[in-house]
Amino acid sequence: MRIGILGGTGPEGRGLALRLSQAGYPVIIGSRNPQQAALRAEQLRSRLKEEGGPGADIGGLENSAVAEACDILFVAAPFEHAAGLLDNCRAHLRQGQIVVDVTVPLQFRAKRLQLRELPEPSASEHLAKVLPEGVLLVAAFKTIPAHLLEDLSQQLDCHVFVCGDSVEARRRIVQVASRIEGLSPLDVGPLRQAATLERMTVLAIQINKRHKVHHSRYRVVGL
Repeated sequence: MRIGILGGTGPEGRGLALRLSQAGYPVIIGSRNPQQAALRAEQLRSRLKEEGGPGADIGGLENSAVAEACDILFVAAPFEHAAGLLDNCRAHLRQGQIVVDVTVPLQFRAKRLQLRELPEPSASEHLAKVLPEGVLLVAAFKTIPAHLLEDLSQQLDCHVFVCGDSVEARRRIVQVASRIEGLSPLDVGPLRQAATLERMTVLAIQINKRHKVHHSRYRVVGL
């Protein structure tokens, strides 16, 4: 199984690529510019080699080529670009493919961080409408800071919440996430739960600011 990361050259994409590669998955980073994607992949392979781990299988291609080549696609572009990115890849998406939305629709208004107003209750439900029929969308990794994913010296030590309307798609993403060291995946049900996860992200950022920390994330106890 090969995993693709659309819009994967930024902090979120780099962090996902590093953690997934460490977990043993072949990864392809996507970008509008295939040269930039290839360069970023080379840099990440070098980083993992410096960590002393096994050889990393990380490549870089143009986004539509990633969509064509991979079974699971993470959307790591900023939310404001995510719908256009998926629409540009639409012809290369296929039935049964899983798209994992990690975006959170953040904005500053009157110097306050808040969620964008959307026609749908969440970014994930908004993006699900862009996908062709039969392509399955799962929301996950929304509450884990991108810079924490990218900093391999830091243990994740948290839950990753997974939601989506396909039980099988959720199961597969839980299975993928369970191989990432220090990460505990938790199936939280249908896609409508994404709205709660996006609000939890805003809360974590506000906690960071108030307490002057950088790595706030969530862990559920009592399960």
